[in-house]
Amino acid sequence: MPLLPYALARPFLFGLDAETAHELTLSALAKGHGTPLQWAWCAQRVEDPITLAGLRFPNRVGLAAGLDKNARCIDGLGAMGFGFVEVGTVTPKAQPGNPKPRMFRLPQANALINRLGFNNDGLDAFISHVRQARFRSQNPGAPMLLGLNIGKNAATPIEDATSDYLACLDGVYPHADYVTVNISSPNTKNLRALQSDEALDGLLGAIAQRKQQLAAQHGKKVPVFVKIAPDLEPQQIEVIAATLLRHGMDGVVATNTTIQRSQVQGMPHAEEAGGLSGAPVLEASNQVIRSLRAALGPDFPIIGVGGILSAEDAVSKIQAGADVVQIYTGLIYRGPELVKASAQAIRSLKQ
Repeated sequence: MPLLPYALARPFLFGLDAETAHELTLSALAKGHGTPLQWAWCAQRVEDPITLAGLRFPNRVGLAAGLDKNARCIDGLGAMGFGFVEVGTVTPKAQPGNPKPRMFRLPQANALINRLGFNNDGLDAFISHVRQARFRSQNPGAPMLLGLNIGKNAATPIEDATSDYLACLDGVYPHADYVTVNISSPNTKNLRALQSDEALDGLLGAIAQRKQQLAAQHGKKVPVFVKIAPDLEPQQIEVIAATLLRHGMDGVVATNTTIQRSQVQGMPHAEEAGGLSGAPVLEASNQVIRSLRAALGPDFPIIGVGGILSAEDAVSKIQAGADVVQIYTGLIYRGPELVKASAQAIRSLKQ
């Protein structure tokens, strides 16, 4: 149990601009890990192991990509009790992202809108930070798993996107427990076009080929997941599912943020451009998960993410068909206590 209840810290953080609070929190996590300060957020991990895509997940609650884009806080985040942490999205070259302000809270809806735009320090810095993390040695018997999320630079034409993804895959492969291919952020121009039939087929075909080469080169198989959007028609989901299976992808992350605004109309910031996350995306995400499970069969790994603000929300994702879940916006609104509560609730499903 963290010594400092998040309810005490939240008013201070919510008094700051959303991105300022984000950066301040990451800085505290990075600098405070391994010092007495970490007792403000650390918690004992719930043990609820599951084997998925050949990996042993210590429990079924993870951190979604986007919070720690530069992999600066892997150990600090892991201390919150996550079974797995996904960092990124990383792009081959450093890029500043979209102009500020670009992150907005919608507290009435327990939601965020962001249009960060894959702001990150580039692949070399990202890998350097990953290599500095010590989480595997801290719990060698059952280490937390690390997912590395990859994308394309904004300046790279969409027709050349595959080269960016392959460059990132080459770089992160030796250091990842799994890799996530992010083709669903709404904040990089035309990125979601990669979810269309022909473009997805070409991208995943190239990734599948490179994945085989890297497995031989490094002597290990690293699973590759694909992250998709919630804003998909049933026919699109069927096409994506078939393409994932055809190219031997190892799993799917469902879902990213939504561009829909129906549940937040009239609220301050509701019309800001970007991806909406938090409570309003829960049911849309769960519906995509249900459709994917129906299309992919019972054994294909699904990571469910989107709108988990309570333990009950986490359970709803498992019941929709996800194998494990991820949290991001819920961590901002509910704090680290949500990690343990969700992991315990999911574990109790088996009892």
